[in-house]
Amino acid sequence: MRTGQVSLNEAYGRVRDDELWLLGCDIPEYTEANRFNHTPRRPRKLLLHRREIRRFAARALEQGLTLVPLKVYFKEGKAKVLMGVCRGRQKHDKRDELKRTQARREIRQQLERRR
Repeated sequence: MRTGQVSLNEAYGRVRDDELWLLGCDIPEYTEANRFNHTPRRPRKLLLHRREIRRFAARALEQGLTLVPLKVYFKEGKAKVLMGVCRGRQKHDKRDELKRTQARREIRQQLERRR
């Protein structure tokens, strides 16, 4: 983790048995370690107080809400994960966003051609 190669793409949090788990996070193996290295994409348990887990669980159980890791940082030698509760995009929103990104890309390409 200290090498900065943690990937939070496709990662999400899930409340299971009154515990919060981070799933889909990719922490590559430490190259200097021996054969007893860790599995890169295994589920990782996050330590929270019970009241925090209950608060997250109540929000995450609402329709369409997901726990998403926003960033990983170190504080006093311990790795911390900043989690956020967000609503996923619906299919029509994804199509609109795809149209916008394609339009921006075409505009950028036209501007580069004129230079």
